[in-house]
Amino acid sequence: MSLYHETAAILTSSGGATHGGSLKSRIFKDKSLKSPPAQVYALALETSKWSAILKEVVEAADLLKYEKKLTPALSILLAHDLLLSKSGIALPASHGLRVSIERHKARLNSEFVRARIRRKCATLDALRTQVEIEARGGCPVHPRWIRVNTLKSTVEEQLSTTFKGWEVVETVADVIAAADFHDSKTGKKGKKVIHIDGHIPNLIAACPGVYDFTKTEAYKAGKIILQDKASCFPAYLLDPRPERDGDVMDTCAAPGNKTTHLASIVHSRVVENDKTVVFDGRGKKGKKKAGGDEKTTIYAFEKDPNRAKTLQKMVKIAGSDSFTVVNAGKDFLKVHPLDSKYRNVGALLLDPSCSGSGIVGRDDAPTLHLPSAPSSSGPTPSKAPKGKQNNKRKSPPTPSTDSKTDEPPQKVLIDDDGLAIPISSQFELESRIASLASFQLVLLQHAMSFPAAKRITYSTCSIHAGENEHVVLKALASEVAKKRGWRVLKRGEQVDGMQRWDVRGEHEAMQVEGVTEQMGEKEREEVREAVIRAYYRDDGRGVMGFFVAGFVRDGTVDDPVYTSGVKQDEQEEEEDPEGPFVRDEQGRIVRDENGIPTLKSTGKKAVTLEELQGGGGGDDDESSVEYRVEGNDNGEEPYQRDGEGRIVRDEEGLPVLKEGRRWKVVRGGKAQEEEKEEEEESESGTDGESESEDGDEWGGFDD
Repeated sequence: MSLYHETAAILTSSGGATHGGSLKSRIFKDKSLKSPPAQVYALALETSKWSAILKEVVEAADLLKYEKKLTPALSILLAHDLLLSKSGIALPASHGLRVSIERHKARLNSEFVRARIRRKCATLDALRTQVEIEARGGCPVHPRWIRVNTLKSTVEEQLSTTFKGWEVVETVADVIAAADFHDSKTGKKGKKVIHIDGHIPNLIAACPGVYDFTKTEAYKAGKIILQDKASCFPAYLLDPRPERDGDVMDTCAAPGNKTTHLASIVHSRVVENDKTVVFDGRGKKGKKKAGGDEKTTIYAFEKDPNRAKTLQKMVKIAGSDSFTVVNAGKDFLKVHPLDSKYRNVGALLLDPSCSGSGIVGRDDAPTLHLPSAPSSSGPTPSKAPKGKQNNKRKSPPTPSTDSKTDEPPQKVLIDDDGLAIPISSQFELESRIASLASFQLVLLQHAMSFPAAKRITYSTCSIHAGENEHVVLKALASEVAKKRGWRVLKRGEQVDGMQRWDVRGEHEAMQVEGVTEQMGEKEREEVREAVIRAYYRDDGRGVMGFFVAGFVRDGTVDDPVYTSGVKQDEQEEEEDPEGPFVRDEQGRIVRDENGIPTLKSTGKKAVTLEELQGGGGGDDDESSVEYRVEGNDNGEEPYQRDGEGRIVRDEEGLPVLKEGRRWKVVRGGKAQEEEKEEEEESESGTDGESESEDGDEWGGFDD
């Protein structure tokens, strides 16, 4: 299958560009493609941008009437490369598809010029600019944000290598403006300009579409990381300092941009003479432990095993694997806050799954316009006309009213995990947001429960107040926040760059029923001013939609339940309402053939057969225990049996004794030899017996 057939199949597949995720993700995840995915994506995206014009051109030239083997999708893909690609059609000269389109070259060129004139564009470059603007749907151009990884490099080094020859401009707006520049001589779009960001340290804004940074040595070596500016807010706002915060935790870490940003910040802070200085990344890489003598550990959690592989790879490339522990396939919500491994975690970054409504470029494929297929009624030429053609100008074709591709597509919500969720009504959207917000609040309250936690950042790439301000307000009103003294990180307490970021919470979002009635106007305004927002707008900032809030506590207010210091396994044994033993689906204790249950904590039997039989100690060993059946000794077996000869047991697994018999527990001595021999002759010797810690009659394994 050729490049054009594969691309046509993707563009016309059920669901369009949003079926199963973005156009880019669908193409690069398709393992059946024979053509290079990058080539398929470029052709699909560019053809979609030009499809409205190409539709007019193909219809006006009657291409589909003369070329019966061409489908509407194939016709505009071939027309795109014929009219707009410098390298032309990517097929051999004798290939049937290429021949079928090139014999109409003159007519197609003529109709293409007419389409340009109808749009009042004097040049092809002017038409390109118009097409780009229309393809964005009015959305602004955004720069390519690049974070310099200070674990491996510096801004100065990158300016002299990766960005050598690039012009440094004063504002982000200058970078955005350069994106619309067209060089008439080379035909290239954009200019090589960059801006050193004034809010986030070590961040650079580059003109988009000018250079493929993924092919640079710096990118492959982990010296630069492609990360949107707003995505850098959480780690920078958290401001983890080893001497103050101890260990750090990234709770929903994949793909790893924020994790590696945390690592670079942690590693940049070295304590010298009781003062924290910023590590510049030169000459000391990997030699000095963060935070002085004691190394800080970053714990990164990712419950999805496949995404965890991406996280592990990124952490390693970034050079932070020596002090970052990746918990692959582990759910942060299942981590016990009192687990001794995390007793020193003082700073947590939470960036949970969200609606992804603020992500730039998620719906990256413009609406596809396909030419109408020729009518089946009436005679049509079987071959393209030869000789002089009728070049009489036709009126612009009227858009088809029954074309499925021209109908407004169903709204699809694609979250930050790439999951496409069709949304047919406002009610469905609100329900989806409410569901996400409920999960996000649980996650935030769980983070607040860690005993040493003093700083938390909560962020989403959403623009909906339900996932943002409302979650913050509910978290502040929660029991754990009140008992532990959690409050919002005020604007005046934030790091310098975040203090100067002037886009804050929405006024109308500061009302939550059942929560804010107890807050005064001053308190609500304090929270609104503390939270940080970013919008996908043409405002010169060049960032995606984002939200972040910080939480802090000083530790003077706390509840003992959150600081008991009990290890996770001990906590489960003491507080598990179902007891220490493994149970089946009906809630019954699972026992082996001898009636011995299995402990949850160890996965082993609660007691061995040797212990049940009184072994393991001498005559004088006070810890040795023997069990005897007393009363009404007439030489018969003391246990009741059912109709099939099996020993009858009570609900705790203890053998049921016959009338007049009872259990007797004896410590520190042996049973009579004849009693032992009698026990060995029956099943009763091992069934349902265990050590007793108090010397009383044994009543089974206590739940």
